[in-house]
Amino acid sequence: MGEIRLFKENDLSRLLVFCNRNMELDHFTEPLLREKILEDPAYDPQNVLIYEEDDQIIGFIDGVTRTIRDEKIGYVKLMAVDKKHRRKGIGALLYQALEKRFKEAGMQKVRVYDVPFNYFMPGIDPRYTPALAFFEVQGFKRFADTSNMIVDLTAQTFDTTEQEKKLLGDGIVIRRADYDDRDELMAFIDENFGLWRYEVMNAYNSIPIAIHIALINDKIRAFSAHNGNNFGTGWFGPMGTHPDLRGKGVGGILLKRCLNDMKEWGLEKSIIPWVGPIRFYSYYVNAVVDRVFWRYEKVL
Repeated sequence: MGEIRLFKENDLSRLLVFCNRNMELDHFTEPLLREKILEDPAYDPQNVLIYEEDDQIIGFIDGVTRTIRDEKIGYVKLMAVDKKHRRKGIGALLYQALEKRFKEAGMQKVRVYDVPFNYFMPGIDPRYTPALAFFEVQGFKRFADTSNMIVDLTAQTFDTTEQEKKLLGDGIVIRRADYDDRDELMAFIDENFGLWRYEVMNAYNSIPIAIHIALINDKIRAFSAHNGNNFGTGWFGPMGTHPDLRGKGVGGILLKRCLNDMKEWGLEKSIIPWVGPIRFYSYYVNAVVDRVFWRYEKVL
């Protein structure tokens, strides 16, 4: 018989092998898995559980909590059960243990994977069909869909010099953010795009800084960032534009500046996750839908 125990940091290398073997549509590196678990802003070892049998990892669940717009939400951030041990109730034991912790912490609902600030995927890829069935049995309801798009960085250039010169005539300056901009940029984000603060702050850790901004009258009115989540994988976003600058092509320029950074880093593709405006990314950089995700939640 196996047993549930708490995750420990020294499990990471074995857990890496386990996840890559049992999440066949995805791939982790050790730094990426560390980022998803240990570097989460609300990491709590009480919410990361391993099912072990004969010193072998058989199952794993990573839970985190957030307060989003005054609502307390628990998230299943990652979960897997060994392929040879599925349909034995191991996943249910892990989830129910985590849900009990969420209830004790006062969470109002549980969602699957789509964790603001630090996430690996924005929902369940329906090709993981057993996962859909599992969460539906646990009482989850599908409430939305989203998608990731992909950009081929090798097949196009992202030079925006001429477009930026034209905007200068309207008093709009576009440039890379620097450290002196940080306080103003964070204030702009807090006022207009509050959920994106964490990822933008992370983008300041890149060299060069992985943030580009647009200013009018020396005030920041738009930004784009990359490498603020899933570090080193070509993850684009977030990006936001104040209504003062919408309709002028600023968003397209900021997007291309980020993609050009990634191309210069030697990456061959960029992932645009959790996409709303599919047409925008298709038009400006020939992005195509790469994966779709179904979003599930359960009210506690």
